[in-house]
Amino acid sequence: MSALRLFNTKGGVTEVTPRLAEVEADVQGLVEAHMETLLGVRFLASEYSTGPVHGGRIDSLGLDENGSPVIVEYKRGVDAGVINQGLFYLRWLVDHRAEFEHLVRDRLGGTAASQVLWSGPRLICIAGDFTRYDVHAVREHRRSIDLVRYRLFGNDLLGLETVASVSGGTRVTRQARRQTVARAAASVQNASMAELASAVDEALLGLGDGVNRVERKMYRAYQRLRNFACVCPPQRSKLLVYLKVDPKDVDLVPGFTRDVSGLGHHGTGDLEVQLRTPRDVERAQDLFRASYAAV
Repeated sequence: MSALRLFNTKGGVTEVTPRLAEVEADVQGLVEAHMETLLGVRFLASEYSTGPVHGGRIDSLGLDENGSPVIVEYKRGVDAGVINQGLFYLRWLVDHRAEFEHLVRDRLGGTAASQVLWSGPRLICIAGDFTRYDVHAVREHRRSIDLVRYRLFGNDLLGLETVASVSGGTRVTRQARRQTVARAAASVQNASMAELASAVDEALLGLGDGVNRVERKMYRAYQRLRNFACVCPPQRSKLLVYLKVDPKDVDLVPGFTRDVSGLGHHGTGDLEVQLRTPRDVERAQDLFRASYAAV
């Protein structure tokens, strides 16, 4: 938020001065109370003990939109130890899967517990700021890590800015991505659908830095801290994409866009986009960008 300036335009123009929280617990309490809205993560536990042997307490535990376990660590200002501390807890979490799934079952039910996605546990660090060394460090780790800078404005405004976002695992080349998408579309034996899925994949990954892709059985999520797009496996004649765009803000076109708020579907997002041709992908670009910007 160092470059963001906020102004109150009521009765003139007055700059709202950004500030840090008085204590770390203020940030933690605010985020935990509204974690799903702010981070797209369902809250599970606060100050979770890792036991007498490990000897630690995880600030917050949660489960994201795709079922990935999430650890959230907070620091009031700049703290070089926040990443290493988070990774310390992330290692514990991976080694105690059954305990975490038991927690999920208690808080969210058996269905959520059975769908925990262990291929991509995440660490979200929220702090007053980060150094360039922090940003470099997360890019060297093969873990899913998000660095989020916060600022408070006045008495009732909170700003969050993603400083760095890195997905875990080995980086996937463009050719490998195309091969993966093509294999996903092979079941419908339709080359045009495979090409369409590849074009959508390229478009969504190319929206900006820090876009992570999460593979689930029934959809592929594109994530920038939170999901901004979910792509379902190609059907015989169309590809369905769900976006985090309010359908009320869109001029819906029958056969192209549809309001699915309140309707059951795979993935997340209330706007369904139906793609049948490369021209449809071009038509959807503004919607893709709007959804990316929204999160």
